[in-house]
Amino acid sequence: MVIAACTGSASMIVLMALLWGYHLRIRNAAIVDVGWAAGLGLLAWLYAAIGTAPVKRRMLLAGLAGAWAFRLAWHLYRDRVAGGTPEEGRYVYLRSHWGAQANHYFLYFFLGQGVLNIVLAIPFLLTAYNPGEGPGLLEGSAAALWLVALSGESLADAQLKAFKADPSNRGQVCRKGLWNLSRHPNYFFEWLIWCAYALMASASIPGGLGAWGALGWLSPAIILFLLLKVSGIPPTEKQAMRSRGAAYADYQASVNAFFPWFPRARGKNANERTAP
Repeated sequence: MVIAACTGSASMIVLMALLWGYHLRIRNAAIVDVGWAAGLGLLAWLYAAIGTAPVKRRMLLAGLAGAWAFRLAWHLYRDRVAGGTPEEGRYVYLRSHWGAQANHYFLYFFLGQGVLNIVLAIPFLLTAYNPGEGPGLLEGSAAALWLVALSGESLADAQLKAFKADPSNRGQVCRKGLWNLSRHPNYFFEWLIWCAYALMASASIPGGLGAWGALGWLSPAIILFLLLKVSGIPPTEKQAMRSRGAAYADYQASVNAFFPWFPRARGKNANERTAP
């Protein structure tokens, strides 16, 4: 397990260093988001390939984590990088804020994402080295939760994409489907996916949810903190307020930020068509 962890760590550092170099060429730091997602898929495949768990368990790990990671990486690439897409506002801000030292700070940022991947992939490592018979009930439940979460995330992405594709919706706020129950349903379902990985790791011995298995829950805890307090909702909502103003303030007042729930009564903008 130690050798696998060291190999995975080295691969993430190399990957992010290469992507940083590529970002200098395309001048779009959003490639780090693509690398973050793809890197997690690579770690899952690496651990599944060299782990010592029963083959069926490792195949389950590679299939679930790989499908999620590479789907997300492709989505992020098309949305934020492909075809000379302009750099996202948050990276434009960082580039301006850091000034002449921006490229150096972006190197640290890229490498930091690699370190984050190493920590987040702990459930993958635990699952790949769980020698117990299986997959069992916990892993079956994890697969079911993963399927629900991935379906929800894919639906949220599709609904937002369709909304943005309609020119008449330009500058407005999407309340279509899942976006009328949560301002960030894609983030919510992404967090559920990490809960599924943690549940899968909970089958690791010794002690199931205790001892090693409990370490798997560190990943969804980190993801939840990042989404709610750091790189997820806060910068996204600041950008939405700058671009949509009162319409987005009305959206904030009536729809939960994260956990899906029925919308509250809307204010004076209730008759406006309102998308993040």
